[in-house]
Amino acid sequence: MSPRRRNIFVLGLDDANLPTLNAVPEPDSYRFHPLLSLDELQEGEVSVADLMTRARTVLDAHEGPIDAIVGYWDFPVSTLVPMLGREYNTRTTSLESIVKCEHKYWSRLEQQKAIEEYPNFGRVDLDSADPRPPDGVSFPMWLKPALAYSSELAYSVSDMTEFHAAVDRIREGIGRVGRPFDSVLEMLELPPEMVGVGGQVCLAEETMTGIQVAVEGYVHDGDVTVYGVLDSINYPGSSCFLRHQYPSTLPDSVIQKLHQVSKRTMRQIGMDSATFSIEYFYDPQADEISLLEVNPRHSQSHAELFAYVDGVPNHDRMIRLALGLDPASPGGQGPYRMAAKWYYRWFGEGRVHQVPTPSELAAIEREIPGVRIDVVPAEGQKLSSVSQQDSYSYEIAHIFTGADDEEGLRRKFDQCVAALGLTFDDTAPGGRDQKTS
Repeated sequence: MSPRRRNIFVLGLDDANLPTLNAVPEPDSYRFHPLLSLDELQEGEVSVADLMTRARTVLDAHEGPIDAIVGYWDFPVSTLVPMLGREYNTRTTSLESIVKCEHKYWSRLEQQKAIEEYPNFGRVDLDSADPRPPDGVSFPMWLKPALAYSSELAYSVSDMTEFHAAVDRIREGIGRVGRPFDSVLEMLELPPEMVGVGGQVCLAEETMTGIQVAVEGYVHDGDVTVYGVLDSINYPGSSCFLRHQYPSTLPDSVIQKLHQVSKRTMRQIGMDSATFSIEYFYDPQADEISLLEVNPRHSQSHAELFAYVDGVPNHDRMIRLALGLDPASPGGQGPYRMAAKWYYRWFGEGRVHQVPTPSELAAIEREIPGVRIDVVPAEGQKLSSVSQQDSYSYEIAHIFTGADDEEGLRRKFDQCVAALGLTFDDTAPGGRDQKTS
C-alpha cells in the first residue's frame, strides 16, 4: 500500500506558485489545497475575523486529515498561519514571533536587544498638528507604516516639505492594514515597550546605502540555519528592484557576517518551525552591513532561483517544516550556476496592451530555455489600478532566468522583453521603460 498523500492547505495559493510547489521533491506525496484567494486576502480593508471564518468554513468542509497550513505572503497570511495552526493542531511558529517581525517598530526594538547592525529609527506622531522627525533621526530618511504590503506607503524624504507630504499620504492610507493589525495585536500579551503602540504607527528610519542583499533561512527545533544569500540590484538611479540574483557575489567574509547577524536576530525573535527572509544593505566602503527588515516567511519571489541553482525551490523547506520534517537539502544540484528574478517596470501611469496569452507565453518559454514569465497587468488595465505596487513604479512582468553567468542572465531577460512585445499608452508624464544598463 502506498503512503497517504499529505493534505497541505496553502493560504493565497496562486497560479504563479502552483507549478513551483509541484516541483518540490516527491510531489506525489502531497495534495495542495487552496485556502482563500489573494483577492480575499489582500484587496480592500482586511478583516482578520472574517478571513478566519471563511478559512474555517473551507477547512471544516474538508474530508480527511489536515496535515499542514502554510503561506508565503505577508500579513494577513503570515498571521493567519499560526492562528489557524493553533485551532487545527498543525505545526507553526508562534503568533508572537510573526508579529515581532511584521510590526516594523517592534522588530527594531527586538533587534536592539541582539545586534548593532540597524539604522537610527523612531516613531512619528501622526496625531500631531505639526509632526516632526524623531530625535536622533536625520535626513535623508524613509517614512513607512509599521505594517504595509510590499513598499506601499513607503517614502524616501530629504527635507521637511517632503516629510510633511509623506506623513499626509501615510495618514490617509495607514488604516487599511493598520486597523486589522490592531485586532491581531490585541490577541497578544505585549511587553511594556509595546503597550499602547498599536498597528497604525509611522516609523522613520535613516536612509541606508550600499548593496542590497537578502538572506533566506529557517528555524527547526530551535536551530537557525541560513541556506541562501541573494543580491538585490536596483534600476540605475532608482530605489526600485531590477532583479534578485542568486547566489550572491559578495565576499565570503561579508556573507559569513550576514549569517551570524541573521542567526542572532532570529534567536531573539523566538521563531521556530518556520522559514524567514531578512533584507540588508552592505556598504563596501565602510565594510558594514545594516538590517533593513525581517520577513517571517521565505520569499516566494526566490523560489524559481533556488530551483534553477540548487534543484529544489525554497517552498520545499516551508512544506517540510510544517510537516515536522528536517528541511535540510544539498545546494548546487540545479541545471544552472546562477539565476535571477527580473522586474520589468514602467515608471509612470499608463495602460498596457498586446499582453500575450498563456499559450503565447508558453511558446516564449520553450523558445528561450531556462526562463519563466509572469505578466502582472491584464490587457488594457490602468497601471495604477494594479494592486501591491510601490510608490515609484509599476511592475509589468516578472521574468525568471537561469544561466551559467551574469551575461547569460541579462541576455535572456532582454530576449524575453523583446519577445513579449508589450506596448503602453502614456496617460501621465514620465512613463518610460527603464533599461537594464
